Amino acid sequence: MTVHIGAAPGQIAETVLMPGDPYRARWAAETYLQDVELVNEVRGMLGFTGTWKGNRVTIHGSGMGMPSLSIYANELIKDYGAKTLIRIGSCGGMQEKVKIRDVILAMTASSLSTPSAGIFKELNFAPCADFGLLAAAHAAATAKGTPTHAGGIYSSDVFYDERPDLNEQMTRHGILGVEMEAAELYNLAHRYGCRALAILTVSDHLQTGEALPSEDREKSFGDMVEIALEAAFA
Repeated sequence: MTVHIGAAPGQIAETVLMPGDPYRARWAAETYLQDVELVNEVRGMLGFTGTWKGNRVTIHGSGMGMPSLSIYANELIKDYGAKTLIRIGSCGGMQEKVKIRDVILAMTASSLSTPSAGIFKELNFAPCADFGLLAAAHAAATAKGTPTHAGGIYSSDVFYDERPDLNEQMTRHGILGVEMEAAELYNLAHRYGCRALAILTVSDHLQTGEALPSEDREKSFGDMVEIALEAAFA
């Protein structure tokens, strides 16, 4: 048990999928895992452990934003021995070729700042995904026929952004989508020698203004969860 996770020793698997929304964690666990056990509900942040094709998996919410994810990822890695962490979440599309419900595999995650900035100081560290996970996820997505894009994303500090100039430059430089957690996840994975990948479903679009209704988002994320599970155990 830690400050933010109430699981007992041995209740967290080495492979952890991390959606931002704790209710999405419950939906994914009940939909895709067998023998599911609730292992955390401290502060309403739900975590579940079960099996997928005989492999132990934990699906644990991260909350919104890098500071929240950093808390849970640190404790999952340092106190519970997590070795593979895959973010499964939504993002906003930033390129015309990226469509609503498409999947993005984040090779890199740019940011203005992260909770790790105090460690790096003047260094602009470039966090990236684990290549083995990335390659396996791409293969799984291709086999499923899921429209998928691999490339750079932007992890924002804020949801209600008022920097159209910055969005314009990121679009100009090929950034595929924007979310709020992956850069810090990648920083922590590099720091502690873990594997990490962000697999994201495009739920809205900065260029077209399209957006999925909230009730449709959960139903549209099945491909992303399946790709994450296939990649983790490839």
